[in-house]
Amino acid sequence: MVEGDPRSKGAVPHTDIARLKERIEAFLGSAKVPARLRVVQDTTDYFRVDYDDILSLGGRHYLIRHYEREGRFGIDEQPKFWVRRAVDLTDGSLKVIKMVFHERFTTNYGGMVFECVRSPAKEGRILELTAGHPRFMQGITVADSAGNLVRVIDYIRGTPYQQYVSALAGDHEEYYYTHLPGLLSEFVEIAGAIAFLHEHGQTHGDIRRDHIIRDRSDGTCRWVDFDYSCFLRENQFAYDLAGLGNVLLFLAGGGDVTTQQLTREGSPALGHLGPEDMNIIFRNRVANLRKVYPYISEELNYVLMHFSCGARAYYRTTGELVDDLHEALKRTEKEIL
Repeated sequence: MVEGDPRSKGAVPHTDIARLKERIEAFLGSAKVPARLRVVQDTTDYFRVDYDDILSLGGRHYLIRHYEREGRFGIDEQPKFWVRRAVDLTDGSLKVIKMVFHERFTTNYGGMVFECVRSPAKEGRILELTAGHPRFMQGITVADSAGNLVRVIDYIRGTPYQQYVSALAGDHEEYYYTHLPGLLSEFVEIAGAIAFLHEHGQTHGDIRRDHIIRDRSDGTCRWVDFDYSCFLRENQFAYDLAGLGNVLLFLAGGGDVTTQQLTREGSPALGHLGPEDMNIIFRNRVANLRKVYPYISEELNYVLMHFSCGARAYYRTTGELVDDLHEALKRTEKEIL
């Protein structure tokens, strides 16, 4: 009996099945070889692409493993059923397989209403644009037998950015003088990578600190997950800029500095904070961090205040943000020396 997926175009010969089993044994060991293999070529119904299936794409075969997960909108560890980890049976490398999932919603950021659309084609364009760029995840887009644009991403063994920063943070003053200069210098490069996208008319679309992964192999921070497009008629880059501001505030504070946290600590800063000092998006997070930590430089706080409710001006380009960060970094480095 020939093993295969009834939705596939043509049967899978016994010889190919035997060869695939040999590859699985070579990379994962004999205990991981399934008794029966199902080869899938059509990912339209991604729920039917299951653990231990073989996904055949572009002449390569991928052994499907478990779902990827992420937190969104305060809901942690939600399974992404259209995103699977897989083993490339050509070379044994670990991949992330992103199948087609369409999604559309609106979100309100600081009084601005954005329409957000998940677009596999858009992510494919960015993968092509950023091929070889050290600050972005790497991968290719391959059409399956039904024409679905499946993205095959190189898995990054690393740490989400927020975990990396949180591990360094402790006493804030020590963190500010010991760790923040290096982190800011790196963030300039991270933000510069987004500026590269914008210069080519593209956006990341979902900038969050858990969408930056610090590669364990070389310490490089890389952007992941570009499949969202979020639109604001006045400025197509506004959503990305708001996301960068949130990451920067987290970085400067050594974590989110919230009114709840300051209340628990009995911080005297609470008596000096007003609505204008809060983050324009998350109104319980402090943007005017100099009122909490007075040793923060005026130059850095000037940048942070662009993301506050009391901001008199906003960044319109990532280049403007990067330029101001360069000046803030120079001042912080002078203070340490």
